[in-house]
Amino acid sequence: MAETKGENVDWVSEELQDWQHAIYHMDDSNWVLHPPLNKGREAMAYLTFIVDHYHNLPEIMVFLHPHLMGWPQAWHTDSPDYSNVDSVRSLRLDYVREHGYANMRCLHIPGCPDEVRPFRNDPARAYELAFADAYTYLFGGNHSTVPHTIGAACCSQFAVSKDQVQARPRTDYVRYQKWLIDTELPDDVSGRVMEYTWHMIFGKGPIWCPDHTQCWCDQFGRC
Repeated sequence: MAETKGENVDWVSEELQDWQHAIYHMDDSNWVLHPPLNKGREAMAYLTFIVDHYHNLPEIMVFLHPHLMGWPQAWHTDSPDYSNVDSVRSLRLDYVREHGYANMRCLHIPGCPDEVRPFRNDPARAYELAFADAYTYLFGGNHSTVPHTIGAACCSQFAVSKDQVQARPRTDYVRYQKWLIDTELPDDVSGRVMEYTWHMIFGKGPIWCPDHTQCWCDQFGRC
């Protein structure tokens, strides 16, 4: 989890006592857990955790925003009352073990089925304009290997298994982190690029948009 000054994350230790937690203070280097640089929004915290703990990861990890619940601050949390606590408590861990990766949001809007079209050339969508170059840096290849359409439910909250993380070498995550550190893109743009890259990093195809009712049932037992 990434936190900035003024955000109250006491709910993590109070309401999710069965989980270990790692909260990165993005704008305070005096805290024990802080990223090498406050860039790329939550992606920098997520990658810092993976890079630093790659050889000693827990069996299952959930990467979350610092919002507890409620509209509008937690609008993207796909659970009753937009509650992250409810979302984590209802997560079916066997699903994560079996499938490796689970987006914590099942609702398709925004994100599915085609949020990112790297070659659309729309000046109003800066993250699309940046996506092709970012993709080739992150995954290798050239513009001919960049998917023409990328889609996944937003918003950078997901669960992933240790085995799925370690399906890639640590050097991959170091490279992703280096891209965030070195890029001249604004934080909102680099963070958005990563938002629509996580599902591919963790083994899914460019378009990962399971039916939302089936997703609710399979991942959260809301059948």
